[in-house]
Amino acid sequence: MNSTSASAPPIDQTTAAAIREALGAARMGRLGEACSTAERALANGGDAAALNAMLGMFRTRAGEHQAAVRHLELAHAARPNDARIAANLASALTSIGDLERAFAIASRERAFADPTLQLCRIRAFVADQLCQFDQAIDAYEHVVGQVPRDWETWNNLGNVRVLSGDPARGVADLEKAVSLAPDSAPARLNLARAHRDSGDFARAEQVLRKMADDFPEDPKPLIDLHDLLKVQMREDDLLEIIDRALKLLPDDLSLLLARARYFGSILEMERGEEAFRRVLEHDPSNAEAFIGLATLYEHFRAAALEDLSEEAERLQIELNSRNLVQAFAHRRAKRFNEGVAALGKIAPDFETARREHLFGQMLESLGDHDAAFAAFEKMNETHAADPSRPVERAEALRAELNAQIEATTREWFDGWAAPPLEPEQPAPAFLVGFPRSGTTLLDTMLMGHPDAVVMEERPVINRLKGEIGGFEAIAGMGEGKVRQAQRRYFEIAAEYADLRAGALLIDKSPLLLNEAALIHRLFPGAKFILALRHPADVLLSCFVSNFRLNNAMSNFVRLDTSAEFYDLTFQAWESACSLLPLDVHKIVYEEMVEDPAGALRPLVEWLGLAWSEEVLDHRKTAAGRGVITTASYAQVTEPIYRRSIGRWRHYRKQLEPILPVLKPWVEKFGYSL
Repeated sequence: MNSTSASAPPIDQTTAAAIREALGAARMGRLGEACSTAERALANGGDAAALNAMLGMFRTRAGEHQAAVRHLELAHAARPNDARIAANLASALTSIGDLERAFAIASRERAFADPTLQLCRIRAFVADQLCQFDQAIDAYEHVVGQVPRDWETWNNLGNVRVLSGDPARGVADLEKAVSLAPDSAPARLNLARAHRDSGDFARAEQVLRKMADDFPEDPKPLIDLHDLLKVQMREDDLLEIIDRALKLLPDDLSLLLARARYFGSILEMERGEEAFRRVLEHDPSNAEAFIGLATLYEHFRAAALEDLSEEAERLQIELNSRNLVQAFAHRRAKRFNEGVAALGKIAPDFETARREHLFGQMLESLGDHDAAFAAFEKMNETHAADPSRPVERAEALRAELNAQIEATTREWFDGWAAPPLEPEQPAPAFLVGFPRSGTTLLDTMLMGHPDAVVMEERPVINRLKGEIGGFEAIAGMGEGKVRQAQRRYFEIAAEYADLRAGALLIDKSPLLLNEAALIHRLFPGAKFILALRHPADVLLSCFVSNFRLNNAMSNFVRLDTSAEFYDLTFQAWESACSLLPLDVHKIVYEEMVEDPAGALRPLVEWLGLAWSEEVLDHRKTAAGRGVITTASYAQVTEPIYRRSIGRWRHYRKQLEPILPVLKPWVEKFGYSL
């Protein structure tokens, strides 16, 4: 290997002989001997530029980058126009992290004059590292202009364009790279990520699924696919993807944690606990597993929080996580001052949403409502910045709901392709109401009835809606499609509930308020239980709850969008009620709390069930039901209390901006401001 470029001046015979000897030793792997030979030649007055250039190359191979830089700087000073020396020096400077000097050595003039393109590639790489994306793009474009089939450079160019904020052109460059090297997994993975960054999730998913099939031993596309589906809140396929990746990386903690979180997200609490414990078998003090367990125990085994906190203390898990787990236990035991103190020891950027939610709850219990509301605001600010783009998704849902309201007209209803058709088996009843309107307390009470089966917040109607083609398909459903959809409803429901003969199925999902037309299309005689509560109490409770950020709950990260969503939801409900002969029974939360029997007996009889005193023992029912899937899990295990009535008045000044939106509904439902 010649250490100089073709234009370098000739060297003397002594230096040439030393170079041959040193290169021979280097080829045999004897780098120390090669360096000694070159050092002796230098000491004997050999050609300094050539020998330092060669020594720089040897030192680089040996990993002695600082020494390599010293030699190469001497060689570069002697031969500033030697592209190979410049490239080796820039590479060595990059290795020691001196990117600015490397970029200066790999100047545009020098790099573009190098016929080997080595210096230009280095210039592009260093510019990328320095976030000088325009310069990186310029250099990469020069390379592909000279070597248009260089797929690696097309790949690098596409990545830089994405980083520079031009994902569309980045996609085009990466597609070029993939077309030149279809067997390159890295290029295809980068293409999928570019599609994702450009907002084309469908294309990203397509590329990743094909990659997972084409490269069955590579876990990377599966991991990226998991992350892509998760950010879209699409959980149906997650477990299969995680388990496929775990077959390749069975001890990967991030995948094991993802599996545990998945079970928590679908409310499979016992499987979630088992999965988090599997993480702890690999890493007994894993802080994320402890936090995951604390979150699960809140929902189905609150008594275990104290033991979990002691376990975290005994194992001395990471301090922020230990304090968070302790705060969960303190809150559950109503040790609010201790809980606030534990949270105060946590770094501000650690688990911000969970920490601020706990802060708000405990500060409120201590009577500091202004500080509590400030904590809830911080929680929601964190949620709003979530990568899943909750603000945008919420806006899209409100736009969809608004369009549905506009389409729900008399002409639309009169144009239905088939008249209402009663189902072949008894229709379910539907428990609806805006979130945080007392539906969980009500469904817990109804669960106590021996002849009722309550299916709590399962996506039966939503799945069916997707299968039939959405709201737009309702009017065109003929008799055959209606019959098919009715049967399909019960098939899906059977996946979630025990549809025992003779029992009334009560489908509890509050925001089915917005699906009254579809429900009436399927079950024209269905009964609707409408849960009502003071709108200001409802909106406050929604704003201060730490919901999972699906499209609907994402509306609650801001007060104004919370109020807008409430207004649209009841507009949709009232619109449906004005057109359709819905059979509705209203349950007012405040009345149910004040006189449970007086509120529930008429409801039970209206449902066609015999009165049962078991309905009133909600604590026994809550203890026996296991998992409580909503944000009301703490409340429904306690005796019925009135302290949440009028809670909004503690926060009146914070709620003032949205009260004009709520006022018409406040008056309509018989409340006051």
